[in-house]
Amino acid sequence: MNAKKLSISLLAGLTVLNGGAVFASEASTQLLWGDTHLHTNVSPDAFLLGNRTVDPDTAYRFAKGQPVVNGGNQGRSQLREPLDFLVIADHAEMMGVPLRIAQQDPSVLNTRFGAKVFEMMKAGKGREAFLEFVGILNRGEKLDELEAPAVRQPVWNSQTEIADRHYQPGKFTTLIGWEWSSIPDGSNLHRVVFTDESSDKARQFIPFSANDSDRPEDLWQWLQQTSDRVGMDFVAIPHNSNISNGRMFASQDSDGNPLTREYARTRMRWEPVVEATQIKGDSETIGELSPDDEFADFESYQHLITSDMGGENPAPTEADYVRGGLKKGLALEHKVGINPFKFGLIGSTDAHSGLATAAEDNFAGKFASGSMPSANAEPMLGGLSGWDMSGAGLAAVWAQENTRESILQAFKRREVYSTTGPRIQLRLFAGFDFKQSDLDSRHFAERGYAVGVPMGGDLSRAPKHRSLFGEGEVKVPQLMIRAVKEPTGANLDRVQVVKGWLDAEGRTHERVYNVAWSDNRSPDKDGKLAPVGDTVNPRTGKVTNSIGSTELSVLWQDPDFDVDQRAFYYVRVLQIPTARHSTLDMLALGKDPSAQDKFPVNIQERAYSSPVWYTP
Repeated sequence: MNAKKLSISLLAGLTVLNGGAVFASEASTQLLWGDTHLHTNVSPDAFLLGNRTVDPDTAYRFAKGQPVVNGGNQGRSQLREPLDFLVIADHAEMMGVPLRIAQQDPSVLNTRFGAKVFEMMKAGKGREAFLEFVGILNRGEKLDELEAPAVRQPVWNSQTEIADRHYQPGKFTTLIGWEWSSIPDGSNLHRVVFTDESSDKARQFIPFSANDSDRPEDLWQWLQQTSDRVGMDFVAIPHNSNISNGRMFASQDSDGNPLTREYARTRMRWEPVVEATQIKGDSETIGELSPDDEFADFESYQHLITSDMGGENPAPTEADYVRGGLKKGLALEHKVGINPFKFGLIGSTDAHSGLATAAEDNFAGKFASGSMPSANAEPMLGGLSGWDMSGAGLAAVWAQENTRESILQAFKRREVYSTTGPRIQLRLFAGFDFKQSDLDSRHFAERGYAVGVPMGGDLSRAPKHRSLFGEGEVKVPQLMIRAVKEPTGANLDRVQVVKGWLDAEGRTHERVYNVAWSDNRSPDKDGKLAPVGDTVNPRTGKVTNSIGSTELSVLWQDPDFDVDQRAFYYVRVLQIPTARHSTLDMLALGKDPSAQDKFPVNIQERAYSSPVWYTP
């Protein structure tokens, strides 16, 4: 840690728990909302697919809550509530090239690929040009003339300078970043990378791209070398494991070798969190992998990023989904000594419209045309339409202050969580010595930090009860949970705990527990709850909020705890049903959403906490 960051940490009121992990104290913690994955017209695919006008400056102004001109319908767009932080993550691969081709910049126009794309754009074939771009990445082709430092550096310098200009410490944070877009054979291995440093340091490198290497191991090596050379830190965030073709959480490295202790250490150094939900679908789990989870199949999306875009994934594996990756991590930790998949969870949009929207009733879509119901109704790429996309997601961060340094440190300690769009406030603490009075206290979080660890933290081997008569039975882990609805949003249905564990034979298991719920329902003998109901008006898409709760809290103790078993726990909070963005579009078009069966009419949006881990 450099001197600047050390001084900030010392002033932030931090508490050291669990063998050195650093957690925030309640007095200095605040909940910040952001998007770590937004694309502007500087991204080649965003520009070629219609976003010609929403540049980084416009994207920042929109995230701050200012009205802007929508790049698709040219109408006015505005967030109902501003974001607290934003990462513009334009693709490192040919960053700004199509934009500069359209501007007839000779440095890119007078190249073979530049001239070809220019003619395609003149002919109105932006989609075809986009698929050409995807094919180049799939095949690993090199376009050296467009990857030269003289071409790339000015674009990157401009990105960093605009970020600095919009940074308002304490009010709105811009984090300088980019996307590394590795898609070998259409398998999504993308990472968003960001730093807490300013332009003066970021200008000392050019972002590592998939044209430099499509191997994650090479990205991590570059991050280490750049960190050492320039004196800065990074976070890399894997996303869309749901379309990774079994590669995101695989048990082998890029060369097919079994994962090692060093691999695990390196991956966790740079990738403390993953993106669990976004526009290209939800990556928590899927019914084929979690057949006993009634809420598993949420916003499923299984289309590899290939030149036809409509192809189906092979059968899903645990290496494709967050819950499966967490389970695999337990087994690998037992084998090699370090868990390579010990990650926290966030959501973000991956919008290419330049507009960071995740609310179903204010969703601007994946691409520029996504705010137009008539455009969403038509196939766009490989038979996929705007309605195949999910209106998601958001990154929630418990940080000491709204600054670059504080937010990056929250990511590093995994004190972050994911929502599919609603701003559900969620706290999770784990420990062995909570009391019911802690849950009910006005100092809930203060007690959580003092007695346990927050989301993202670790519990070591369970202690035993002590008394005058000596040691008693082993204590059982407790989770202290509080969830509060979005102030202007839908009520809450239930709170669930998802547990994964490793048995003595090295097999992994999972179970979902209903731990708090609304409307005086009672679980059946198997712990299942009846559905909460549905108050969506089928003609307007509005919700009455006459069911559900505004707040749910619980002090839960694991009824199936085994002191010798490695385990993780994370919290899933479900809203009552609300109308999906496709439903609202259909209503706007005068169509009956219930007359089709491809898209759900209503959905139950959710929040996922980062896990806590128990290690014997």
